[in-house]
Amino acid sequence: MTTEPRKATIEQDYPATPERVWELWTTASGIERWWAPDGFEVRVDHLDLRPGGTLTYTMTATGPDQVAFMEGAGLPLSTTSTKTFTIVEPHSRLAYTTLADFIPGVTPYEFLTEVELTPRDGGVHVTMTVDEMHDEEWTQRLVGGRQNELANLGKLVGQS
Repeated sequence: MTTEPRKATIEQDYPATPERVWELWTTASGIERWWAPDGFEVRVDHLDLRPGGTLTYTMTATGPDQVAFMEGAGLPLSTTSTKTFTIVEPHSRLAYTTLADFIPGVTPYEFLTEVELTPRDGGVHVTMTVDEMHDEEWTQRLVGGRQNELANLGKLVGQS
């Protein structure tokens, strides 16, 4: 018997078109501008935007607090992550699995992220749904990181 993973949902409104948010979410230059939480940088290594295609990127801790946290937790300062796209519906839906293979002492596993862009008067509503991770601490890290990333996206679209 297989059970469905529990989900966490994050929602945010932006004063931008779905097309603009889609561009920032699905191009290397867009992803590199906002994807990382504060104190980290992202470099896109590979991007093949289609169902079955992959995004591979390297995230590096650059802020002093983040470097200290990573070192204190026994985690590398840079990690390379791969996401595999499962849904690509331009300007409206994007879904991808992430391989969590960077957690010391935990057998690697995949978790799903789903993103929906809904046009609203004066902007777009983003709903991000993520599978919960293997424990509450890592789920909270995931949700906190994604909330920070969405805040960074908001700062970026506020400039455009």
